Amino acid sequence: MIQPTAPGNPSQPQRVFVTGLGVISPMGETPDSHIESLRAGSTHFSEIDFFDVSRQRVKTAGIAPVSEKFNSHALSEREAARLDRGTKLLLHSTAQAIASANLKKIPAGIPFIIGTSAGAMPIGEDFYKTSQISSTDRRGQFSRVEYYQPQRQATSVQKALNFRGNTQIISNACASGANTIGHAFQAIRSGRETIALAGGFDALCQLVFAGFDSLQALAESGIPRPFDAHRDGLALGEGGAMFVIESEASMLQRGATPIAEICGYGMATDLHHLTQPHPEGTAAVRSMSAATRMAGMQPSDIQYINSHGTGTPLNDIAEANAITHWAGPEDAKNISVSSTKSAMGHLLGGAGAIESAICLLALQHQHLPASLNIREPDPACQFDLVREPREAKLDIVLTNSFGFGGSNATLIFRNPTTA
Repeated sequence: MIQPTAPGNPSQPQRVFVTGLGVISPMGETPDSHIESLRAGSTHFSEIDFFDVSRQRVKTAGIAPVSEKFNSHALSEREAARLDRGTKLLLHSTAQAIASANLKKIPAGIPFIIGTSAGAMPIGEDFYKTSQISSTDRRGQFSRVEYYQPQRQATSVQKALNFRGNTQIISNACASGANTIGHAFQAIRSGRETIALAGGFDALCQLVFAGFDSLQALAESGIPRPFDAHRDGLALGEGGAMFVIESEASMLQRGATPIAEICGYGMATDLHHLTQPHPEGTAAVRSMSAATRMAGMQPSDIQYINSHGTGTPLNDIAEANAITHWAGPEDAKNISVSSTKSAMGHLLGGAGAIESAICLLALQHQHLPASLNIREPDPACQFDLVREPREAKLDIVLTNSFGFGGSNATLIFRNPTTA
């Protein structure tokens, strides 16, 4: 039973809850499809057929069921036709989150905080291809410039769903989605805001896919094996997840049902390398420590970690070392850890949002998702590496998101029924 705190007291941090959830990924278009996939321990990788991968080493990825039609929106037929793949993912997850929260009247000026890494990159690719074909034919080029900008994706979604939000865009590599949730959490916790829409998305596109392939960061088999001793790379995926996040007072006033309480948020930068994490995960330790400190918790209070776990040789060992250092060797043994990127790939700027959604589903359904495809666990894994989906009593979970350039973000969620 949630015990109310004094509302509107600026000297006292406000409790913050997630009351709405929208999600789309290779696992499906709804929270139900995601929990079904997580329970089954199924993987979702297929050959890319909407851009040319004939010259790439790897030709598969986690592909989301991007719909060309939406049940209800306020866009004209022409405006809807201009939406890129990423904006469709954002629109789907935002509409679903609003409906999930039963938010019948969206407050004017609601913070609309979105995280992305690639944004509308396919539109930029189209602009470049068109300009290479002809230097004089400029038909459609102005629209490509306009719709390529990330704020245009946000305004398209707001127009489609009939609300006017205070748009904030966070592009902090693969920590972006987690940073948006953390940003909303801090704004509401401090009393600056009472409610927000926050989350992240990214769609597959040729330039980003070719870039990761040229870095030889992709698993040649197309199947990532996070925390396997012989892992050989990641797989890319796409999707989006959005959340309605609000103060306890706002939630109680609306009579909304909490999905989870956000308890802690930490972030840190290691300044070690443009793409490689520090081998000991020093900034990851600081990020996890900051989150548990804010939550008033100890590492031993955390029952499950949805890891960043990309499946690359350097990332996984750095995170494994960080978890052991942060928790201590004895407490680490009792913490269950898995990487759900093994099932759907790395969603880049959307990864932290999707993986937060998976944490909420784990709390709701009392179920641990697994790290799939593991043949031989890396010896650095001194924790309970979940290799098969299983039931578990969960009250407090944590998710890590680490990005290029050393960006690290950690979020902690609590089951509201035990708060």
